[in-house]
Amino acid sequence: MDALKPVTAFGPDFPFAYDTWLTHPAGLGQIPTARHGTAVAIIGAGASGIIAAYELMKMGLRPIIYESAKFGGRLRSEVFEGTDDVIAELGGMRFPASSRAFFHYVDLVGLESSPFPNPLTPTAGSTVVDLEGDTYFARGLDDLPQIFKEVAVAYRAALEEHSDFSALTQAVRDRDPGRLKALWDPLVAKWDERTFYDFIVSSSAFQALSFRHREIFGQVGFGTGGWDSDFPNSMLEILRVNLLELDDHQRLIVGGAESVLQRLWRQPTTCTHWPDGTTLAGLNGGATMGRAVRIGRNVEGGLTVTDGWDVARDYAAVLVTCQSHLLTTSVAVDEALFAQKLWMALDRTRYMQAAKTFVMVDRPFWKDPGPDGRPLLSMTLTDRITRGTYFFDNGPDRPAVICLSYSWMTDALKVLPYGPEKRVELALAALERVYPGVDIRSHIRGNPICVSWEADENFLGAFKGALPGHYRYNHRMYGHFFQKDMPVEQRGIFLAGDGISWTPAWVEGAVQTALNAVWGVMTHMGGASRAENPGPGDLWATLSPVDLPD
Repeated sequence: MDALKPVTAFGPDFPFAYDTWLTHPAGLGQIPTARHGTAVAIIGAGASGIIAAYELMKMGLRPIIYESAKFGGRLRSEVFEGTDDVIAELGGMRFPASSRAFFHYVDLVGLESSPFPNPLTPTAGSTVVDLEGDTYFARGLDDLPQIFKEVAVAYRAALEEHSDFSALTQAVRDRDPGRLKALWDPLVAKWDERTFYDFIVSSSAFQALSFRHREIFGQVGFGTGGWDSDFPNSMLEILRVNLLELDDHQRLIVGGAESVLQRLWRQPTTCTHWPDGTTLAGLNGGATMGRAVRIGRNVEGGLTVTDGWDVARDYAAVLVTCQSHLLTTSVAVDEALFAQKLWMALDRTRYMQAAKTFVMVDRPFWKDPGPDGRPLLSMTLTDRITRGTYFFDNGPDRPAVICLSYSWMTDALKVLPYGPEKRVELALAALERVYPGVDIRSHIRGNPICVSWEADENFLGAFKGALPGHYRYNHRMYGHFFQKDMPVEQRGIFLAGDGISWTPAWVEGAVQTALNAVWGVMTHMGGASRAENPGPGDLWATLSPVDLPD
């Protein structure tokens, strides 16, 4: 065992090395020559859709992409008016280094990343924690009062007590699927029906502490992106985040996360069947199709997708990457295409709300020293309406960006009825109480940019947040790509996206399920992976997630 090996997003439910599969010289697989040029439909131009389309194109298929609104899905990098590269990251904005499959594509398209300015990190420079009217300035955890350190120690102790966390982590580092499953699979039955909050309060470490400790934990978070809004979630969801270091060593994509997909869309590559230099954009005539409104089986046994202009097109296979609730609200899908148990899973998926409010400012003025010698503003965690405030520096003499507020669930719903200006006013009023006398307003330029994902008809929520008892639902959705034993009438339509994965809200889950679907479409077309580089379906029998009885 080597404790210095990096933690990667390897398992734990399905410990398949997607990054190794991607980079193997044998490639992902091949399809019969007779199927070259065959059209397959991809519903959604987000991370799953574009990455799956790219790999299917390389195999010689013709992926036709449908998009109901904005290219990029929840990798949405909105450029402030009047600038070329000052960006508000409305969706995914921080990407853990453990996301090896995602960073494969970041590297492929030649983009760079840099450390994300999370709380208590050197990149943030300084952090302010403001709780119940008390404000604490810190450059690291050691600068905070003792009670904060006690909370951090207690959570690590809870992880060890309830999950043998060190051994689990080592199995992930070693990429030892047998050992990992031996440790993880029993935890599935133990913690699927219990909440994150139950995990905390039932631990010996937290039982020895006060309610105030639990309150601080809920306000400051179990990591950089999780607060008490996660307390009702199944503990399995939180364990995966911790185990795979999804809340650690996070990076931002220089130029915007959406640019990964924009570049992949236009990236020339060597393909089977297609001429050298073929691109997804070229195969799609330079633009995606519009909204898909119906998916059904046709008389030839294939699938028909009808767009918003009532134009129907036939395909050999369809990959659906949109949020699952859209399959009963926005897209009319033949009921017979999915088993009723899968429909239950798709409909019962619970999505979390999320809201962000961004402003552009003239320069990174927050770094200016105040009367006390500290920066005027710091990355801020608070129980006020803003919850999380982040700062993005584009250089000393260039416009900068402040994410005034990033909030989830109830905190996100508080601003749902309001437009951008009102949201900015609410955020500024809260921050002015934390930083009395600091003038933010005079530095604001242009118009604010905001998002509430639950208000967008094309999403109906930001990302999945599994509730207790939802493991079986997740298993049904995740394993749908393996269609060998399915009735014929249910084959040929595939699912992908972070909501289908075990790690919702993280792009790595979107990438991994896209690659599952690539294997599924390939085998549906009569193709196969090479023996020296087996794909996820080839190893499904030995690595598949543990079954819980119905």
